[in-house]
Amino acid sequence: MKILITNDDGIQALGLITLYKHLVELGTVNVVAPERERSATGHGITMHKPLRVYEYPVGDTEKTGYAVSGTPADCVKLALEALLPEPPDIIISGINWGANLGTDVLYSGTVSAAIEGTINGIKSIAVSLDDRRKVPDFSIAAKFVAEFLKIYSKHDVPNDTLLNINIPDLPWNEIKGVKITKLGRRRYIDTVERRKDPRGREYFWLAGRVNDQDMDPNTDTYAVRENYISICPVHFDLTNYEAIEKIKAWNIIK
Repeated sequence: MKILITNDDGIQALGLITLYKHLVELGTVNVVAPERERSATGHGITMHKPLRVYEYPVGDTEKTGYAVSGTPADCVKLALEALLPEPPDIIISGINWGANLGTDVLYSGTVSAAIEGTINGIKSIAVSLDDRRKVPDFSIAAKFVAEFLKIYSKHDVPNDTLLNINIPDLPWNEIKGVKITKLGRRRYIDTVERRKDPRGREYFWLAGRVNDQDMDPNTDTYAVRENYISICPVHFDLTNYEAIEKIKAWNIIK
């Protein structure tokens, strides 16, 4: 099995390094990741300045990966078109420190890297850890991903579909199981903080508190809150097909 790992936390991130250590026995694992944290960059790509790539050690292992001066989507593009000798069988983005649930997927660099893999016709997974403590333990999540890959590699998924996996940061015996879910509705409140710098000049800081608006038991937000692992199939066709017919009925087109 040929596996490509990337992320949005940067090539030095503990989640990526832990994942690599758990997957290396499953096949050939390559690492192409941002040189620094690029969280919440969405599906941005770098078009107005050059991208720099250099070799970088993967933690304390003997593996050398590629550090890229761009976004997670850039990393996947470069990996597929310039850096790897042949395409991978599977792309895994993560393990992200922090959940990517519900409408978070629209902002997430982690999920966007997996989307880029899917656009290129490669089976792709985004993996995130729902952090619940100051020092995260990625080992449980990495172990789950390694076991899940043995199943995933034997099955097909629908076209244009990635799997978005969120795992509670809990001991294994406290995780209740696995749920196959749909995206919940999540928004952030109090997102803009108005501040002043030491010279009295105003600036703004984007932050905010999560407000989960949809606690349907079938959603990813509900599953993770209840200590389940969530696996949500996500596709990037954002078309609302039901609305097409309704808008046609407006008789705009003559």
